[in-house]
Amino acid sequence: MAGGFRRGNRQRLPKLEARGELQSLEREGPFKEWLGMPDLYRYYIEVDGEKYSYQTEDSEVPVKVGDKVVFRYKQTKAGNWIDRNSLGKAIDPSEYQ
Repeated sequence: MAGGFRRGNRQRLPKLEARGELQSLEREGPFKEWLGMPDLYRYYIEVDGEKYSYQTEDSEVPVKVGDKVVFRYKQTKAGNWIDRNSLGKAIDPSEYQ
């Protein structure tokens, strides 16, 4: 099986990564995009003064305000969007016991 074919010879933009303290967390939803699709929840997250949006099917996220978080995101015209399933707590190896 052949794989890895891309149209054109454009370089893929590298994923951006952010890490810091979660300062605020707001939830909107549930939204029903189309029939048969599960409910989607939109979260607005602020980390170290930067605002991000996160969309998921989960009604709760695994982090809370005050946690050290890490995630991948992309910059769009609509703002910074966190990649699905990339939001999580950052673990500092020096504090891990």
